[in-house]
Amino acid sequence: QALIDELKDPRGGAISTFSGVTRNNFNNKEVLYLDYEAYGPMAEKELTKICQRAAEKWDLLAIGAEHRIGRVDIKEESVIIVAVSAHRREALQATEYLIDQIKIHVPVWKKEFYTDGSSWKENAEWRQKHGCCGDKTLDQANKE
Repeated sequence: QALIDELKDPRGGAISTFSGVTRNNFNNKEVLYLDYEAYGPMAEKELTKICQRAAEKWDLLAIGAEHRIGRVDIKEESVIIVAVSAHRREALQATEYLIDQIKIHVPVWKKEFYTDGSSWKENAEWRQKHGCCGDKTLDQANKE
């Protein structure tokens, strides 16, 4: 809510948000929590670039994105995106663009903790863009 309040603009008729939230399951496994790591300086630089590109593509009054690092419990937000515009279409399109670009470009890594162990989770969008690991999971590739 703090990011939304910070970016509100009296000219804005639309505020579009996206929150990525930790769910309690993945592939029939019970998830206890997530733990995120990042290369901080590069992650901040990439987030800024993505927000700037969105501001160039759409007529926005404000835009912002934040990604948490460290432990994120069930029902808590990992990422939040906010776009403000005079009309809904620009804000909605910018929000979708931002989450897609964050998943492709921002160096953030997620480890899922289950009742029966843990696993680093690769980001399929990042892998498609950067070509890591072929059909293997990140854990499988790291064992080789």
